[in-house]
Amino acid sequence: MSDLLVISFPTEAQAEDVRKKLLGMQKEYLIELGDAVVAVKQPDGHVKLNQLLQPVAAGAVSGALWGTLIGMLVLMPFAGAALGAASGALRGKLLDVGIEDDFMKEAAASLHSGNAALFLLIRKMTTDKVVAELRGSGGTILRSSFDETKEATLRDALADVEAARPALA
Repeated sequence: MSDLLVISFPTEAQAEDVRKKLLGMQKEYLIELGDAVVAVKQPDGHVKLNQLLQPVAAGAVSGALWGTLIGMLVLMPFAGAALGAASGALRGKLLDVGIEDDFMKEAAASLHSGNAALFLLIRKMTTDKVVAELRGSGGTILRSSFDETKEATLRDALADVEAARPALA
């Protein structure tokens, strides 16, 4: 079973930095992510999603390639490419896994202009090591499906800015 975690940050850069840290930890098998999306509230109020994987675009590209190849067999490569791209995009939309886009846009709409939220779908996590890496990141937990103790530990670590600063000599 996966856990949902939504952390807000004052800037998009901070959210992206934390996502990069988490992706690095995933390579070390400290965390297993199902999805990691940064949502940014634009000055016009619109919410932009920065997803790692764009299934609709990838489906359209692969569908266009296969459509062109099949279309060449029946001497209609352009029609095949168009049909392939449309069917590939539809397939990508239907196979979109992870956190729902509508949920992320709705949750990020409550942010102030220019702020960002990091949406995480966490399958497994070595809590103590992940918390140690995230200490002092400066985020605020908006939503979580963790139990109270794990959420409190993570909340304290994110807010612990003093631990993130180097000691003055």
